[in-house]
Amino acid sequence: MPTERKEAIFELGFDSVSWKMKLFHCGSLLTDSMNKRPCYRNFVTLAIFLSMAFLVGGPFLVSDYKQKLLGWGMTDSFRSKKGNLCESQCKPSGSEPLPIGIVSSTTNLEMRPLWDSAQSSQRKGSEKGAKSLLAIAVGIKQKEIVNQIVKKFSPSNFTVMLFHYDGVVDEWRDLHWSDNALHVSAINQTKWWFAKRFLHPDIVAEYKYIFLWDEDLGVDHFHPGRYLSIVEREGLEISQPALDTSKSEVHHRITARRRKGDAHRRMYKFNGGGRCYENSTAPPCTGWVEMMAPVFSRAAWRCAWHMIQNDLIHAWGLDYKLGYCAQGDRTKKVGVVDSEYIVHRGIPTLGGSFAYKTNEETPGPLTQSEIYSSGMGLRSRSSDSEDRSALHSRSSATDDRSAVRTRSYAELIIFKRRWDNAIANDSCWTDPYPEPAEKNKKPAL
Repeated sequence: MPTERKEAIFELGFDSVSWKMKLFHCGSLLTDSMNKRPCYRNFVTLAIFLSMAFLVGGPFLVSDYKQKLLGWGMTDSFRSKKGNLCESQCKPSGSEPLPIGIVSSTTNLEMRPLWDSAQSSQRKGSEKGAKSLLAIAVGIKQKEIVNQIVKKFSPSNFTVMLFHYDGVVDEWRDLHWSDNALHVSAINQTKWWFAKRFLHPDIVAEYKYIFLWDEDLGVDHFHPGRYLSIVEREGLEISQPALDTSKSEVHHRITARRRKGDAHRRMYKFNGGGRCYENSTAPPCTGWVEMMAPVFSRAAWRCAWHMIQNDLIHAWGLDYKLGYCAQGDRTKKVGVVDSEYIVHRGIPTLGGSFAYKTNEETPGPLTQSEIYSSGMGLRSRSSDSEDRSALHSRSSATDDRSAVRTRSYAELIIFKRRWDNAIANDSCWTDPYPEPAEKNKKPAL
């Protein structure tokens, strides 16, 4: 009976020699005593051959195995480090699906040309230095006052943004700087309403300082460059120009100009209510500016913006808390600059037909003597309806102004309540300015 043969070929790469052995199917041969010896001889030869192959190739196999294990370990370590790095990577909310290098989380208010030109080249050159932002809530009746303010601020150092609360925009186009300014219009909205919606910290992040001013300010004795030099030298994060007391409406003594020194940070009041002493630490004795002309550093504005309540558009009460955004001790980082000062005319603007009142007009209801001196009481009966209409208009304007004032007081109460509730509900927050048991206590002599 013919036997079946199988041929096995073993190749060793280290000496390029091919070994061929013929192996017989020994299952049947083992039963034949005559064939036992050749079959065992073949098994012995195969065993010797396999032993030699293991001895020669073993070190290579072990080394390769170790390298693979080491490679796997390095890969796992790399993946672990990469995972930790990625977990610690802080991306803006919503940008997680994007590679970090393509994420642009901030912007600015600078205009960009539609094509390259000499003008765009000049603009690129002017953008090398850090700019600041001047933002003003304006009405057309105060156009000339606003013009005088804006002309003080060099376009190479400041971007100008006007918030038009009366909806009139085109009538500003004749001013030479108007086309380079940004104009935002919304009827009967306050400066703080505009600021909350259009001056997000990520939008104004490139501006070094933010001037958030009213429109009724006189700037004959004010220079923005010198002002900021003093602010930086004094280390002020929140500031305002002092008020000329001979021409201004002054509500708080701390804003009054002092003739000695460049800046001050506190006021003193030894009589009456709201006394302020050397050891007083609470606003408005120290750490306080008024809201008609505040100037914020970039970091201070990022904090202050978050404190502005979206629905409390008059921002009453905010001035007493701005010191928390001073990036340090509010008694040192908040101050009033005396050597660069302004005039606060105190012109009420929002509310009724007197929203566009000029400086010469006098607010408040008409008295009976004013009615007759104006000739209203001497007209014929045919004009009685016109008289009633005029009186109703004036009365309506007065009522609107009164309603604005009432709403402002209501917002003050709401803001204070929200502040107190926020403190009560935030167990992780510690007040850096805890109120003493007895406020503004007179120091012992």
